[in-house]
Amino acid sequence: MALLQANKDLISTGMKEFNVLLNQQVFPNPPIPEEAMMTMVDDWVNFYINYYRRQMVGEQQEQERALQELQQELNALSAPFLVKYRAFLF
Repeated sequence: MALLQANKDLISTGMKEFNVLLNQQVFPNPPIPEEAMMTMVDDWVNFYINYYRRQMVGEQQEQERALQELQQELNALSAPFLVKYRAFLF
């Protein structure tokens, strides 16, 4: 079953906003441990999921599927950021 267009639009918006957040990050000096950065990124993903949870439309099952897709997309966007941070540490 395809996602409702309104939820697809929210996922797209969330991805764009999350990407802006990642691109705005300046790596700290002194650097924080890799595990701490991973925790921060997980917290950002959870913040976005909780924010968009209230805006998803449709039945509960539809909303959950849309939130799962959003989470997968945000995790995919954060992976290159974390790779870049690892490279910064070494």
